[in-house]
Amino acid sequence: MTNTNASDDTAQQAAAIALRALGWILGEERRAQRFLDLTGLTPDGLRAAIGEPGTHRAVIDFLCAHEPDLMQAADALDMAPEELVRTRELLKR
Repeated sequence: MTNTNASDDTAQQAAAIALRALGWILGEERRAQRFLDLTGLTPDGLRAAIGEPGTHRAVIDFLCAHEPDLMQAADALDMAPEELVRTRELLKR
């Protein structure tokens, strides 16, 4: 039997990390623009899709694709870079 509550909690934690990471990304204009350019999102599109799992995956994928961003985001979020990578795997489920 699967514990759906634990699974739901894990998904919620992964989404919360992705949203914190998004806040970090958007905190610097050039990085935010690069995120929008690479994802194809517009500011309005991002606002509309902020709660979507695909958006959360895009945030973590963005960080994992560029090690300097991954390291800086992990530091800013007070977590190990490996935690962000694990979050990526959780969001792909």
